Amino acid sequence: MSTARPIRPTDAAVIAAQSQEDVVVGNEIVRHNRASRLIHWAAAITFFVCLFTGMPIWAPVFGWMAHLFGGLSVCRVIHPWAGLAFFAASIVMFVQWLGDMRLEPSERKEWLTGGRAMQYLRYETDDANVGKYNGGQKLQFWLVSLAALGLLLSGLMMWFPSAFPRLLMELAYLVHDLTFILFAMLIVFHIYLGTVAEPGTFGSMTRGTVTRAWARLHHPRWYREVTGEESRRS
Repeated sequence: MSTARPIRPTDAAVIAAQSQEDVVVGNEIVRHNRASRLIHWAAAITFFVCLFTGMPIWAPVFGWMAHLFGGLSVCRVIHPWAGLAFFAASIVMFVQWLGDMRLEPSERKEWLTGGRAMQYLRYETDDANVGKYNGGQKLQFWLVSLAALGLLLSGLMMWFPSAFPRLLMELAYLVHDLTFILFAMLIVFHIYLGTVAEPGTFGSMTRGTVTRAWARLHHPRWYREVTGEESRRS
């Protein structure tokens, strides 16, 4: 007599999320497969290692962070290697998500010059045509990618300062600092969007799935596409 527990619909969705995306399983939709989630968390973890090893190097007021890693000298060793690991994870993530992050003409107009960002934060937008990612998420993807490149190039110059002219090194320090500040602001905004503006997003990066109701509310065109309603409308 078999004692195996039957697979619940929510369990089936999580199992499907190991290798699939954009599929409906019961009342849930797979949004991110396991590979996508792993590379996202790899980039996130390496970024925070860079953050907590870089802050005490950047300013003495953050010196207490150095004790988390065994001292300032250890931070100076860990930081550049963590930076390389972060950039490697960012490259993989860029290639993996590039196809979904191309800005549509309407999104360029609305999000770059149309004031859509402030409307979105005030919940005043009509999201009926929003796909898997909205224009703001796509813009953030491109900004993060450019910031990661800026941090890498300036960081490599700071790692080998004797190989570059003094003026170029001063520019590298400036670029590294400004890019870091921009990147930190983007990450705070990213966390806000994933927890407050669109609650349920965080779960999609842990379990890989969202509910049908969440998808219909926040990304209705994507919901219609994965459920087949879009083809029936056309």
